[in-house]
Amino acid sequence: MTTPLLVRAARGERTERPPVWMMRQAGRHLPEYREIRNTHSFREAIETPEIAETITLQPYERYDVDGVVMFSDILTCLEPLGFHYRVESGVGPVVENPVDGPDDVPSTHRDVETELEFVSDLLDRLSESVADTDAVIGFAGGPFTLASYAVAGGVDHRNGAIRRFRAEQPAAFERLLERFADVVTEYLRLQVDHGADVVQLFDTYASVLPPQDYEEYVLPLHQRILSAVDAPTILFVRGMGGRLDQLRTAGSDAVSLDWTVDMGRAREELGTIPVQGNLDPTILFADSETVRNRTAKLIESAGPQGYICNLGHGVNKETPIESVTAFVETAKNWEWD
Repeated sequence: MTTPLLVRAARGERTERPPVWMMRQAGRHLPEYREIRNTHSFREAIETPEIAETITLQPYERYDVDGVVMFSDILTCLEPLGFHYRVESGVGPVVENPVDGPDDVPSTHRDVETELEFVSDLLDRLSESVADTDAVIGFAGGPFTLASYAVAGGVDHRNGAIRRFRAEQPAAFERLLERFADVVTEYLRLQVDHGADVVQLFDTYASVLPPQDYEEYVLPLHQRILSAVDAPTILFVRGMGGRLDQLRTAGSDAVSLDWTVDMGRAREELGTIPVQGNLDPTILFADSETVRNRTAKLIESAGPQGYICNLGHGVNKETPIESVTAFVETAKNWEWD
């Protein structure tokens, strides 16, 4: 059986060219996705395996990327803990029963496999649809990011609600993160059991914590989650350019970097740890030649050992198709000297 190029890079191997995929590659920038969403809500799309499979495969079929990331949502992990959410147009996710105090922190959780069976079904389908040479990518939100939604009741761009909860109710804050870590661990292991070749942990907001709080509350949970997964793991925390030492100790097989980090410096500081990223997603609004040049410089800076070409965050919904094509083709046509 052929080991996918992306898996080999995530393990730290030197590859003949960099594997390439994009965070949020299945979604709003694609006209074929928007056509489906004209007749199906977001929750309906992610919770119906047939529809989710179609959406997942759209960028795979259009761009010939080296991995498909399952079409889902980080907030699915709210459900096993008894949180209910809806998605409002123009607003985003709204948690209907947020955490207002210590008594609202769940003491246990429902069976993850039963609650999220639609994800297992999706991954079973993708394992059959995706070539052995390409990777199926699973993912989950990290405990701090999920807790931020649960406490704020929805999107909180400054994460003020969860930071205040940490200060006012430190014991309850720690329990809440623990509960989410339990669910996320089970969820990622479930994904691997159903065919995910690589999984990514998105604790996007965790960098809003001071370094000492990240190290006390979040880092041990990242280590616990990542060490429990029997597949290559990738960790993404936005805004950690000055704290790469903490990412280095988090226990992931690879680290995904946002666009604010210099790739060359990151490679030096992270040592042998594989790296993913980190083209600024807004560069994809430039002309195709600029996209190709910037992508080439990024690949040259990253080098051939354990590198996955990606963006520094998700694809913007207005991104031109031709720019994404230029980005992907640059990586796929690359030949190391």
